[in-house]
Amino acid sequence: MKIKIIILTLFVLVSFSAKAQNETGENRPKVGLVLSGGGAKGLAHIGVLKVIDSLGVKIDYVAGTSMGSIIGALYASGYSGSQLDSIFQKIDFDKIINDDLPRESKAFYERDNSEKYAVTLPFDNLKIKLPSALSRGQNTFSLLSRLTLHVSDVKQFDQLPIPFFCIATNIETGKQVILEKGNLTQSIMASGALPTLFQPVVINGDVLIDGGVVNNYPIDELRAKGMDIIIGVDVQDDLLIRDELTSAPDVLIQINNFRTIKAMETKTDKTDIYIKPNIKDFSVVSFDDGTKIIDNGKQAALLKTNKLNGLPKSNTNIKKQIKKVSFQDSLTINSFTFKGKNNYSRAYLLGKLKLKPNKKILYKDFEKGVNNLVATNNFDSFQYELNKNNNAGGYDLVADIRESKTTTFLKLGVHYDDLYKSAALINLTKKRLLFNNDMASLDFVLGDHVRYNFEYLIDKGFYWSVGLRSRFNTFNRNINAQLLLDESEISATGVNKIDAELQDQTNQFYLQTLFRKDFSLSIGAEHKRLEVKSETISSANPDDDFVFENTDYLSVFGTLKLDTYDNKYFPKKGIFFNGDIHIYFYGSRFNETFEDFSIAQANMGYAFSVTNKLGFNLQTSGGFKLGDKSTQTLDFALGGYGNNFINNFIPFIGYDFISLTGNSYVKANVIADYEVLKKHHLTFEANWANIEDDIFETGEWFTLPDYRGYGIGYAVETFVGPIQVKYSFSPEQNKGIWFFNLGFWF
Repeated sequence: MKIKIIILTLFVLVSFSAKAQNETGENRPKVGLVLSGGGAKGLAHIGVLKVIDSLGVKIDYVAGTSMGSIIGALYASGYSGSQLDSIFQKIDFDKIINDDLPRESKAFYERDNSEKYAVTLPFDNLKIKLPSALSRGQNTFSLLSRLTLHVSDVKQFDQLPIPFFCIATNIETGKQVILEKGNLTQSIMASGALPTLFQPVVINGDVLIDGGVVNNYPIDELRAKGMDIIIGVDVQDDLLIRDELTSAPDVLIQINNFRTIKAMETKTDKTDIYIKPNIKDFSVVSFDDGTKIIDNGKQAALLKTNKLNGLPKSNTNIKKQIKKVSFQDSLTINSFTFKGKNNYSRAYLLGKLKLKPNKKILYKDFEKGVNNLVATNNFDSFQYELNKNNNAGGYDLVADIRESKTTTFLKLGVHYDDLYKSAALINLTKKRLLFNNDMASLDFVLGDHVRYNFEYLIDKGFYWSVGLRSRFNTFNRNINAQLLLDESEISATGVNKIDAELQDQTNQFYLQTLFRKDFSLSIGAEHKRLEVKSETISSANPDDDFVFENTDYLSVFGTLKLDTYDNKYFPKKGIFFNGDIHIYFYGSRFNETFEDFSIAQANMGYAFSVTNKLGFNLQTSGGFKLGDKSTQTLDFALGGYGNNFINNFIPFIGYDFISLTGNSYVKANVIADYEVLKKHHLTFEANWANIEDDIFETGEWFTLPDYRGYGIGYAVETFVGPIQVKYSFSPEQNKGIWFFNLGFWF
């Protein structure tokens, strides 16, 4: 009897246990989460996820479109809402969305390109074309690749910590594509490829764009996965009222919203827990308001606390979940596979990536290598995946490459400064002109002074590259007479300043190699034709200008350059060094007294930040002449403000252009840069110098400065370049000088 009672008791306990297990296991309601698209407004999803996590709600499937797919994929891969909040708070969306690659990733000539032109347009078959999108999305791809590295081996998205799928649009058929396998990063990039902002993504031969075009709220597809309860987060716009339709973009957005809002009328009813954050005051690009948007998402979810609390709970402790996903600091790449390469060799690709197989590297160095390759602008996209190699213990890199079909570009720029005056820049750039890795560029400058600059480079990276350069400059200015006349002539004429026109044409052939990525070493030969003439001094023929210089010079030269500045005009970190020596061995007959001479100079700078807004740039430079001293037109001349000066003209605030001259000089410079608002700079500057003939022989270079200048300026970074106004003052002259410039210097 006792045995029967024991058996009956065990049977009842097992039955209840099985029933309870079924109720909490297979038979419990399945909860799906659908996240709509909405650009920056989609950051509200993070606020909702934070509430879901805090309540311990068990999510069984996640579906998303556009920004909803990005947030949803990261959540499905194991990140908590709090982690996503921390990650997105640190992102500079301007750099991520734009093709704003770090300056140090660009080759020297690519840096010049990005710091000279305001507009770049494809120019094939003598026709101007518009780019397919404003951004290639490479920075976004690299960020998402790192964030999903821990699940890079998962190719079926239903095998993620939380099953997931997203929606994209086939741009050729107009039909929706459900992405639920393959490369997770590539899939969510396709789902979020907002037309005109990001270029389309090619997956399995399909050209895909933002899923919001056809299905911005995939609730039916999620329900089909067997979900019983759907939580939906909708960050789509409502229709605007009459008074809000005040511009053409407003009308276009309204028309585009007709379809999605009509579809939401039925989809809202299908949503069991519908969460609609207040995003009325934000747009698809309001990333600067991310904190407010996330908080609005949280507040909207809190209004649904009672309903959310009634859902099945997760067995995973949230605190443990938060620690589960972390960034990987280093990795080993065992092998490399490049798909889609035609014009560029495997050696070229690996050389730009600076990667070697089976070598452990920091992840940030891997990202730098990718940036180096993308910065060549030879590729429309470089999308990759890092597949875990369980046998070797590292990763295999598989890259999908789309080489740029456009090789000709029309580039435009504008500029004004106090030396060259107004100028409009037209550039024609041709890549792969004669070889796969060459580049030809012609700048033609129209304005107060016509100028040109031609460059041709066969880029072999860390091998010896071959280059040609030809540049013509001209301007009119009051020039210190010591640059043109000797002491006896100055005494005889009593002239201190001469209104002169200077023309300089410089042609160079050079070899260049790179080492340690940021160092550039060049050696070459140069022809310079220098002409200086003036109407101030009478000539033998009253109808002709007086000619001070009309000479062809030949020289050999060598330069060593290091540049890690993060910004050419407003650096907050980095080191700069530029050393140059020219050995002049020939002068034409106009310079009858020519004898060999050499000119050497160096410029060094160090930039650092004290706070996020305040940075300092410390600079020092100097130069001297060796050999014959009679040729004065190539001596050093200090004065003025700006960049990209020719010959040995050195900027020096407090004095006008070409005011202080001598065959040797030393200079120190300190700039404090306070970023008042984003891209708005308040600068304080001081410079000191000694300059005259032979100061390194007389010891004058190591005495207190003879010349001082101080300045305060305000600058705004714009797409055409910096707009700057600067007031400078020199104690020696006891007067102030204003400088103004607009646009990139060229």
